[in-house]
Amino acid sequence: MTDKTTIVLETILSRKSVRNYTGEPVTKACLLALLKAGMAAPSARNRQPLAFVAVTERSILNALGEGLPYTKMLFKAGACIVVCGDTSVDLQQGATDLWYQDASAATENILLAAEAMELGAVWSALYPMPERENHVRKLLKLPSGVTPFSIVPVGHPTGQDQPKDKFKAEKVHWDVW
Repeated sequence: MTDKTTIVLETILSRKSVRNYTGEPVTKACLLALLKAGMAAPSARNRQPLAFVAVTERSILNALGEGLPYTKMLFKAGACIVVCGDTSVDLQQGATDLWYQDASAATENILLAAEAMELGAVWSALYPMPERENHVRKLLKLPSGVTPFSIVPVGHPTGQDQPKDKFKAEKVHWDVW
């Protein structure tokens, strides 16, 4: 294996869901790097039907945390990124229902980039839960046709959260089931 391969695999295997943050802000440069990583994700037919909202304003982070049942970590996160599907993008020929797969790939890229940058992040689902979507839509003033898919709190980790070994050999089938 090359050094690059080793680094990538180490980053993937050390990724963890971080819910405990120091409260330090996350720089705009770090957020831009995370957004670039999200936008580098694969996209069905390369239509890129996504939009992102980066939030650093403490009052908005707190309001998001107050209205979402599983994002209380936003009270200590330095920022968050909301990954959205944009239905104004013409997905063409049977690809109209694939935007959420693109959003999943973008969310994972953000999580991996955060790990590589020694930041903490966690995926919190918004779609397909209308009450969560509507809370975010209202607070962030999303236009119609834009669906909030996930919210990724980002911050400087306290070190409490640790990676888990999730590999299970019994779930692997070779050649046939």
